[in-house]
Amino acid sequence: MEPDPEYSHLGPRYKWYLVAMLWWISFFNYADRQAIFSVFPLLEKEMNLTTLELGLLGSSFAWVYGLGAIFAGWIVDRIRRKAAILGGLQVWSVICVATASSKTFRHLFFWRAAEGLGETFYYPASMSLVSDYHGKATRSRAMGLHQTSVYMGTIGGGFFAGLIGQVYGWRWSFIVFGLLGMLLGVVLNKYLVEPPRGAADVADEGGVAPRPARQMPVREFARAVLRTPTMLMLLGAFLCANFVAVVLLSWMPKFLYDKFHLSLAMSGLTATLFVQLASMAGAPLGGWLADGLRRRTPRGRMIVQALGVFGGAPFVVLCGVTQSVAWVMVALTAWGLFKGLYDANIFASVYDVIRPEARGAAAGLMNTVGWLAGGGSAPVVIGWIAQRESLGLAIALASSVYLVAGLLLLTGVLFFVDRDSARIRAQVAEGAAS
Repeated sequence: MEPDPEYSHLGPRYKWYLVAMLWWISFFNYADRQAIFSVFPLLEKEMNLTTLELGLLGSSFAWVYGLGAIFAGWIVDRIRRKAAILGGLQVWSVICVATASSKTFRHLFFWRAAEGLGETFYYPASMSLVSDYHGKATRSRAMGLHQTSVYMGTIGGGFFAGLIGQVYGWRWSFIVFGLLGMLLGVVLNKYLVEPPRGAADVADEGGVAPRPARQMPVREFARAVLRTPTMLMLLGAFLCANFVAVVLLSWMPKFLYDKFHLSLAMSGLTATLFVQLASMAGAPLGGWLADGLRRRTPRGRMIVQALGVFGGAPFVVLCGVTQSVAWVMVALTAWGLFKGLYDANIFASVYDVIRPEARGAAAGLMNTVGWLAGGGSAPVVIGWIAQRESLGLAIALASSVYLVAGLLLLTGVLFFVDRDSARIRAQVAEGAAS
């Protein structure tokens, strides 16, 4: 897995150009997965779907995405990440187009699940790639800026899928997004450059070039995770945070449509615009704060994450219990700002305590736990509660899961991260000196 020959000729600005290119791929990654939620009412009417079946459509993606993520991460550590990123983009874009052929719930369930498999390679590969261009001084900012694509993709998927579905029918939403993704992959194939693994970390420790990255065996990786308490705390926190995020993203459009009688397009826009725009401000801010604190203490990134989940919890409650559209907008905006603080450091925190050659597997494990256990259960759990109580109450109850995430992060900050990050720095420094 040698780096591309062009790597040695890249200028200092390329590391930010890379973030910009990945930003667009991530945009379509999230636009494609979000599109279906804005057309739930159309699917409900055309195919006579129940709320539980709608919840299963949301969960099918998360189950397959989560199941595949750990394997995708292991593969990403053994192949060229550029190939994984661009190949995944083409696969999930084709699947997105194919979703338009669905005639029954079973068809939708199948294509929705298949899209999860197509998208599962992107984050392990892209975050590993970013970490080899950005060291500890800029890693959170780079990942925070990249994270804004998630919010813009969610807005684009939510609004334009609703708008296109409202005018031309829900199938055209998937056709348009899929075709644009295919075109993007063709264009970016020329410009993405594969770097040496661990390049930024070795530079941070005073080395010139990293040794050729070895492949960490599965058992060794498993032992490393189990012997790194900080990683376990981060896994638990991501499970909880992703549960809450998927609850709001999957059910808020329908909640607004049913309770406040907004149109499909306005329900999709309101459910995504305020929280995502606020998160776009919160993620760069969270990256800047975390990089600054990280220069002072290894605890810096996790402190910012804890602030994000504790600060967001009250506004999740408000989203579910308020009787006013205006207050929903206020709650979504505040929650989005705090969500951005957490999101900017999801993978940057992990990479402080995991060796460079295992970062694909680490990101894959994070996604497996977060999406399979968190995102995979959220739509069904909330759909089940909504059938027995109300959707608003179900959304409000999700805030308790945020509090659990905060407690896990605080445990890591107080007891584990100093020791775990020092061990990784010593290992990287030893490799740079040899």
